[in-house]
Amino acid sequence: QVQLVESGGGLVQAGGSLRLSCAASGRTFSSYAMGWFRQAPGKERECVAAISRGGASTYYAASVKGRFTISRDNAKNTVYLQMNSLKPEDTAVYYCAAREAYSGSYYSRSYEYAYWGQGTQVTVSS
Repeated sequence: QVQLVESGGGLVQAGGSLRLSCAASGRTFSSYAMGWFRQAPGKERECVAAISRGGASTYYAASVKGRFTISRDNAKNTVYLQMNSLKPEDTAVYYCAAREAYSGSYYSRSYEYAYWGQGTQVTVSS
């Protein structure tokens, strides 16, 4: 089992940047594929980025491609989401998620993940 703790959210002006971090407990972090999801009020939770357990494969939602970068440091048990050129429509609660993986795949659907963090608020003002 793994516990996830997100950090790095906050209030930023449009065009600004934030870096979210997700620290995972446990010794087998490198066995987990990871994802970042977000949920805005009244909207469904969506995957914005995902990364395979080794970091070689990544996925980005079309709405964030070219602006967001997901990465991971298996030695630090941490996954990151670098968010640049932020827009007001990026405002949401951002969640980190993990699932055990036995291949180099990423996963982009919420039901594919077993473990979730508590979320961190990102607010982008216009």
